[in-house]
Amino acid sequence: MEIGRLHNQRQRQVLVFFVLLRLSRAGTELGPYSVVEETERGSFVANLGVDLGVHLTELSTRGARIISQGQKEHLQLNVQTGDLLINEKLDREELCGSTDPCVIHFQVLLEKPLEIFQAELRVSDVNDHSPVFTEREMTLKIPENSPREHMFPLKNALDLDVGSNNVQNYSLSPNSHFQVLTSKRSDGRKYPELVLDKELDREEEAEFRLTLTALDGGSPPRSGTAQVRVEVVDINDNAPEFEQTLYKVQVPEDSPVGSLVATVSASDLDSGTNGKIAYTLFQPSADVSKILEVDPITGEIRLTTQVDYETILSYEVDIEAKDGGGLSGKCTLLLQVMDVNDNAPKVILSALTSPIPENSPQLVVAVFSVLDPDSGDNGKTVSTIQDDLPFLLKPSVKNFYTLVTERELDRETRAEYNITITFTDLGTPRLKTDFGLTVLVSDVNDNAPTFSQASYTLFIRENNSPALHMGTISATDRDSGANAQVTYSLLPPHDPHLALASLVSINADNGHLFAVRSLDYEALRAFEFRVGATDAGFPALSSEALVRVVVVDDNDNAPFVLYPMQNGSAPCTELVSRAAEVGYLVTKVVAVDSDSGQNAWLSYQLLKATEPGLFSVWAHNGEVRMARVLSEREAPKHRLLVLVKDNGEPPLSVTVTLHVLLVDGFSQPYLPLPEVAPEEPHADSLTVYLVIALASVSSLFLFSVVLFITLRLCRRSRATSVNRFSVIEGQFPGHLVDFSGTGTLSQSYQYEVCLTGGSETNEFKFLKPIISGFPLQNTPGEIEENSALHNNFGLNY
Repeated sequence: MEIGRLHNQRQRQVLVFFVLLRLSRAGTELGPYSVVEETERGSFVANLGVDLGVHLTELSTRGARIISQGQKEHLQLNVQTGDLLINEKLDREELCGSTDPCVIHFQVLLEKPLEIFQAELRVSDVNDHSPVFTEREMTLKIPENSPREHMFPLKNALDLDVGSNNVQNYSLSPNSHFQVLTSKRSDGRKYPELVLDKELDREEEAEFRLTLTALDGGSPPRSGTAQVRVEVVDINDNAPEFEQTLYKVQVPEDSPVGSLVATVSASDLDSGTNGKIAYTLFQPSADVSKILEVDPITGEIRLTTQVDYETILSYEVDIEAKDGGGLSGKCTLLLQVMDVNDNAPKVILSALTSPIPENSPQLVVAVFSVLDPDSGDNGKTVSTIQDDLPFLLKPSVKNFYTLVTERELDRETRAEYNITITFTDLGTPRLKTDFGLTVLVSDVNDNAPTFSQASYTLFIRENNSPALHMGTISATDRDSGANAQVTYSLLPPHDPHLALASLVSINADNGHLFAVRSLDYEALRAFEFRVGATDAGFPALSSEALVRVVVVDDNDNAPFVLYPMQNGSAPCTELVSRAAEVGYLVTKVVAVDSDSGQNAWLSYQLLKATEPGLFSVWAHNGEVRMARVLSEREAPKHRLLVLVKDNGEPPLSVTVTLHVLLVDGFSQPYLPLPEVAPEEPHADSLTVYLVIALASVSSLFLFSVVLFITLRLCRRSRATSVNRFSVIEGQFPGHLVDFSGTGTLSQSYQYEVCLTGGSETNEFKFLKPIISGFPLQNTPGEIEENSALHNNFGLNY
């Protein structure tokens, strides 16, 4: 898995290298291409496949497309042939107005990998407009004493075409007094002036009608005409004269309507009506007429609408001052519009990749361009992005930017990014544009399932029904979709002898654990196994958890009596001297229970006796003791029925029958009852009692064996005539007596009996117990009790 991840990282690094390599070529210029206006839609411009140097199939696979900066798509790209075609008929006058040359800028974008090429299309003008005079008839009043070669301004014709297709020359119909002179303004426009060639005499001819013709330079040339009516005015010796022939003013583009632009002033030396001056805009263009007006009396020129630096940089207009006698003078107003920072940056998104895969550093997310139509610092922009986002904003070429990932992204930490990029210009005041976009992060299988717990412990009561729901394990995966779909399974156990499939099954979809069969606490108390959780991603990831199943004991086993043995043979008879005192230990019922806990806590009860009140049974240890002193009239044989019951729910029990024989002249009539310390409330008190009980019963049993052997020897020697003893009827199980169990007796003991001969009292030696299991740990109280027994019986371990 680690090798695969490194391989993917190398592939991404190679991809990023080629992306950056392509971006380094993004400044490449294509063209320029040219086309004549009014060209029909679908006309061929150029083959971009050849100019880009790519195969035709690459144009389609790499997502080649044209990005236009305006609202209309003037061009289209045929990715099948690589041809750049006209998308709609182009009107140069509509696109560029009077601007020459007319250039349309566009970009060619290749997305896979990313490449941007700058290109421009130049639209050539055709002579499709004729010159037009704004007034079909112009009237001039010329004093009869006007000197020769005096020039009178005429209104020029307008032609929407540019360059050589615009007005190039003016001509005048043949006459004897006037000719027309074609003059040129500073902006390149040409206008006519009427020149007086011969002195006028109103008395000879008071009016002239002339035809003024405007010719453009097209091929073939187009023309427009206007009528000029010249009225010869009686003598008005002085024409108005302006203080300045040229007024240069600068107006900020944010000047409000009604702002004073300039004040022109002219003077006339004549008096009366001949010296009264009126100001007018002389033949203003349509743009000038929209924004300027002049006060005819004061000569104040004001704005009628706001000017826009981004639309028109400057305006030029002539101001005419005419007196009452018809004489006029002229000056020129040159208005320059000053740029102010009134345009915020404009952002155009060219490409966006969303969602993006996590764990992908240096991946190009978006490509966009920024435009600010202001000039100077007002048009320069700086960009910023939030500091807490793992993205970088990199400048490309000609106001293009790319948004790339700074480091590997983690979908589990954040699956969606709302990015705000702020573009601010450097003008005063600074204007900014917030550009927001949303980037989604797609999931990669990089998280293994996680269990809610490292290990689980389940408790199930034995004797359960098959297919019982034992519990549920749960694992979660931080990934999404198929990468988060978890499947559960049982893993092979470490213990080869554990048949896990026959014990437990698991639901692969939800992790429910079921018991396959009924469990038995006495056969299997607990077992462990491992469970795996695997997701559905590629490559699949997995994890495991440990499950421990603890079988809870049920009270399904009745107590089992170890002593006296209930094997169907002759009953065991206990011998008791008639001289036994109260509290004398007759025997001890030893029983065990295969269950555990309180189900194995045994209690003893005397159900039935031949002589009620003569014997008592201790409830906790099963010891049978003398309850009162024997009388001479007591029957020699007694039968006791003892109930052994556990503490389970419901409780289970078993009964055992004891036979007691009262005898006379017993060499050691009784065993002194050891002083029993008050029962302390600690956890090991029951174990102490059981060990003492086991030792006592073993001693009594061995003592009975000695008595039996002694009686046999006495009968053979006929040393005594009276049979004083009753012995155990039946067969001994062997020289070894074994008591073992898992209930109240926690150890296993073996005792070996060895007889000693030549003794008058028929003593026997009790050897050390052979203990299978853990060593017996005696408390100080137990050691004292054992010493007392040793002293009474003369036994050595």
